[in-house]
Amino acid sequence: MSKESRTILYFVRHAESVYVEGQERERGLTERGCRDAAIVAEVLSQEQIQWYYSSPYRRAVDTIQELADRSSAPVLMEEDLRERQLSDERVKHADFLESKSRLYLDPSFAYAGGESGEQAASRAVAVIHRILNIHAGQKVAIGTHGDVMTLIFQHYDASYGYEFWKSTTMPDIYKLEFNMEHELVQVTRLWQGGENI
Repeated sequence: MSKESRTILYFVRHAESVYVEGQERERGLTERGCRDAAIVAEVLSQEQIQWYYSSPYRRAVDTIQELADRSSAPVLMEEDLRERQLSDERVKHADFLESKSRLYLDPSFAYAGGESGEQAASRAVAVIHRILNIHAGQKVAIGTHGDVMTLIFQHYDASYGYEFWKSTTMPDIYKLEFNMEHELVQVTRLWQGGENI
């Protein structure tokens, strides 16, 4: 299959952002996060990306904004690309990894007020399907989050799960190539460096 017949999605996990209680949607990037967002723009500036989508959460938008600005293109917000809701209460950091692990072990399980893997994947993958249809043969950047990104990848390749999620960094960049039947044919990690979760 020729490269020209592929649709390429660049998933950009947001850069560093300090957790602030009750500010899941509004919290932006740290100073380091802003510096890394500039590096994201540098890394992807030669990829000739044509479209830019993002979770509506500020940290995701801010991570790809400079990249989009270089193309004089808007960042299109997609509510269903938001991060998975873990629960209606903040999970203590000590319990955070264990809580995440349980969610990946049982895709139908959800904490009170939270989303199961199946629920979050369903809404997010529907957006990806639409993007693949609308932008067939084009290059699209997507501002995203670690959990929902992993669930999207898992939809196309079951080998993605908790261990992959834990290995991702802030920021992170993955280039996914799809054929015209929307089958995932290649994954390339483009980000070098950064610290794990």
